[in-house]
Amino acid sequence: MDATTSRTPTIQYHNIPDQSGTAIAAASVPTFPRQVRHCFGDSSPGEFPLAANPSIVLHVLTACNLDPRDLAKLEATCSFFRRPANFTPDYELSISELAALDMCQKRAIFKPMTDEECQNLKRKCGGSWKLALRFLLAGEACCRREKSQAIAGPGHSIAVTSTGVVYSFGSNTSGQLGHGTMEEEWRPQQIRSLQGIRIIQAAAGAGRTMLVSDAGRVYAFGKDSFGEAEFGVQGTKLVATPQLIESLKDIFVVQTAIGNFFTAVLSREGRVYTFSWGKDRKLGHQTEPNDVEPQPLLGALEDVPVVQIAAGYCYLLCLACQPSGMSVYSVGCGLGGKLGHGSRTDEKHPRLIEQFRLLNLQPMVVAAGAWHAAVVARDGRVCTWGWGRYGCLGHGNEECESVPKVVEALSKVKAVHVATGDYTTFVLSEDGDVYSFGCGESASLGHNTAAEGQGNRHANVLSPELVKSLKQVKEKVVQISLTNSIHWNAHTFALTESGKLYAFGAGDKGQLGVELMNNQTERVNPERVDIDLK
Repeated sequence: MDATTSRTPTIQYHNIPDQSGTAIAAASVPTFPRQVRHCFGDSSPGEFPLAANPSIVLHVLTACNLDPRDLAKLEATCSFFRRPANFTPDYELSISELAALDMCQKRAIFKPMTDEECQNLKRKCGGSWKLALRFLLAGEACCRREKSQAIAGPGHSIAVTSTGVVYSFGSNTSGQLGHGTMEEEWRPQQIRSLQGIRIIQAAAGAGRTMLVSDAGRVYAFGKDSFGEAEFGVQGTKLVATPQLIESLKDIFVVQTAIGNFFTAVLSREGRVYTFSWGKDRKLGHQTEPNDVEPQPLLGALEDVPVVQIAAGYCYLLCLACQPSGMSVYSVGCGLGGKLGHGSRTDEKHPRLIEQFRLLNLQPMVVAAGAWHAAVVARDGRVCTWGWGRYGCLGHGNEECESVPKVVEALSKVKAVHVATGDYTTFVLSEDGDVYSFGCGESASLGHNTAAEGQGNRHANVLSPELVKSLKQVKEKVVQISLTNSIHWNAHTFALTESGKLYAFGAGDKGQLGVELMNNQTERVNPERVDIDLK
């Protein structure tokens, strides 16, 4: 935005009254000659130099990628940043609002939006481009959209490079690897049919995989029904190559999450849709278990933008971005207190978890394990709740917690991310350290560094412990992913800043991307996977 092309009238300099100087003169304090210093061109001492060329200020604010909160603070402390800047595309917008709009326009998801869609997003976020920017940035941070990622699914694994190329490996009984066959793969293999399509997010469930492209399209393969045979779901169809989900073609999707009985997708505008598991209005709408038509999640979130969704075994968590701050809503099965409302009753419609307000905590990342959940706050605190079996809540016991509770053992750790599985939790700190606790089955916690076949590597951990084996890779870890299914032994991925992927835990189906020898079924120590995700 250049001032020379915005039909901006001649800019008038505005003096800022020097009240402190007046007070000194009133007190008859002797004055001394001072050096005359020009701040900008012909401006005089005492004049605000920023007003001489607002376009430079705008460029600096945009180039520095200031946090939306910092832009708001500029407006709150100085009138220059909150008065109309007289720039296109909206002469009434302030410098801070224009900087936020410029930064929104840099986001990959925002770029293809029409003017009407942009304005609708701004309205839904609270009527400010600063709030819209906060919404976009929060979504990118939660799900690693547009970045490399690895997904430790139930028996199979998905890896996405920073350029959107997809690799898969592991169990393939339902075609969930997407290679057109039903054969297991012990080494990462690129899904060739996706060439030319950039994938930005992936999700893996029991026997199924879903991928989201940068164009908002969703591809799925594997089983096309939900639930296990004992729940009465019959006639499963198997799809061995990625297929476009036609029912979502009119929805620009940015994230998908797979539960055991349902799938949820999140649109770029922050709207949540679900497939299946709507019987008896469990998810706010009346459908059959094998329904493949997306249904909008009704209730409290109908006009509240959501930045992240997380699916557990039979429930869904939604991280919402409101003008008053970030909040978490839950819906579904309440067994074990995993919905966080202080009870174990089911919720048919999304309900706000009030406990975060009582804890004065701003949720920034949410994770839904099979039976327990976790949140990372802006200040780095970690909260867990739900079924506490095997110590997966990190509170030093196996008690259930029906409302979010701060993990005191991590009080000296500033967390930035959390991952949950079947009674297992991993926490990633700001400096790249990894802590884990919960069920030690399959050696998926990464604590025992003894030689293969030695020591009690399956011991449960009731309080957070540093994963020392990951310190040996001598790189900062930026993502942790672990299996979130009660029907499969767990494995874990650790992705480093340079794009290296390490795996440990169960590997009997090739899901580690490393071929095991001598009848081994798991890896105790992290081992490098032969794939570069950078």
